[in-house]
Order: sequence, then structure tokens, then C-alpha cells
Amino acid sequence: MTTEHAIEISGLTKSYGDHAVLTGVDLSVPSGTIYALLGSNGAGKTTVVRILSTLLRADGGTASVNGHDVGTAPARVRRSISLTGQFAAVDEILTGRENLVLVAQLRRLPDPGRIADELLARFALADAGGQRAGTYSGGMRRRLDIAMSLIGDPPVLFLDEPTTGLDPQSRLEVWRTVQALAGQGTTVLLTTQYLDEAEHLADRIAILHEGRIIADGTLAELKALLPPTEIEYVEKQPTLEEIFLAIVGHDTHSDTHH
Repeated sequence: MTTEHAIEISGLTKSYGDHAVLTGVDLSVPSGTIYALLGSNGAGKTTVVRILSTLLRADGGTASVNGHDVGTAPARVRRSISLTGQFAAVDEILTGRENLVLVAQLRRLPDPGRIADELLARFALADAGGQRAGTYSGGMRRRLDIAMSLIGDPPVLFLDEPTTGLDPQSRLEVWRTVQALAGQGTTVLLTTQYLDEAEHLADRIAILHEGRIIADGTLAELKALLPPTEIEYVEKQPTLEEIFLAIVGHDTHSDTHH
């Protein structure tokens, strides 16, 4: 089932006790794009992903994924998505190949071995496929985790802080992997607190601040929200960090640290 927007969110609210985390989130993610949801720690990014992946119920508003409502058709949503978090679902005792075969078997797909071998090749893990996943580097584990999440070809992939805790080389490995995925038509919703990650990867960027989306668009559109650049000797293009701080306001609350 294809829809113009892979993800549609309207008026989404969620509170924990008397602490309001989401206060009316609106978001439309076009199919086949990498969409970055940007915000400081505690801004509610993971809460949005948990609601979209049917792990958490919203208090109010609506959300649909791949045309299915997360509240009324959760099973259909779950068949449409895959979720990769900052904590890999990899079994360290099994080899990389065995991890992939296991997931393919759990999804009752024909020829799990062939699926595993194709994914190992696609994610540059073929040489390491026979090694226990516990011996993998951080970047290799994350690539294996993403490969596992793609079994069954879900049209929508949630990447929740996919490079948290990785060294720079491993981050670049994961970035290349995500860019290749989007080139094949997968819709990727990426949450991150790393502004350079959003700048590198995303077709569109939404900024979540104090429970709602306060800006969203392409990097060029977000840059246009800033006051005109003063030209002295050379016009310096603003970084996404400068845009982010200008949009959320230069307050020094702890929640604007990233």
C-alpha cells in the first residue's frame, strides 16, 4: 500500500503524570524521504517514535503510518515498520549471519539463508558474517542491527538516535548505510540530537521543542527563517546549529544542550 505521506501526525499529545511531553505535534513525512526529527535530550523525540511504532498510546491527536491508524490498526502498522534504537537488538552469542537468519525465520520468510547472505553483502558484513556479533565494532553492530530491521522490506524505518555512543568512523559507516536505504525508496524517520547528522542525511528537518514542532522544512527553507546574513568580507552560510539556536531562542535552559 503506497500513500503520498508515509507518516501523518496531527495534534499528538502525551503526558506522564503532570509532565506534558508532547503538547500538539503535527508532522507529515513524504514517502521515500529521510526526515530528521531534531531536538535536545528530553524533547520528546523517542516518545513520538514509540507512539508511531505502537509501543505507547498517545493521550490525544491522531497518527497514521503507511495509511494505517496507530490506535485502531496497530497490527497493520507493525507490519509496515521497523524500529532500530540506540541499543542494538543484536544477540552477541550468535554470528552476524545467524542473527539475520533467526529474524528471517521469525518472520516466516522463505529461504532465510539467502536473505541473510544478501543483507551481509549489502551492508559490507560478508567477511564478518561467520564471526560472533559480540566481536563486532560499534559501527558493525549498528549496521547489523539496521540490516536485521530491514528483513521483510518494511516501507517505513524508524531510527531512534542511531549513532549515539559511536565513534566518528562508525557514525560515517551508519550514515552511508542510511543514505543507501533512502535511495531504494524506504522512508526513514531519524531522531537525533546531533545537528550535523540531520544536516548530512535529511531531506527535511523538523525541530521539536517544548512539546511541539516549531519549524520544519528543507535545510534551505530553515536557513531562510534566519535574518539576512550581514555581508562583511565573505557571506558565511549558517550551520544548522546556528539555525536551531535561533529558532528555539538562545535560552540557556539545560534542555537546549545537545
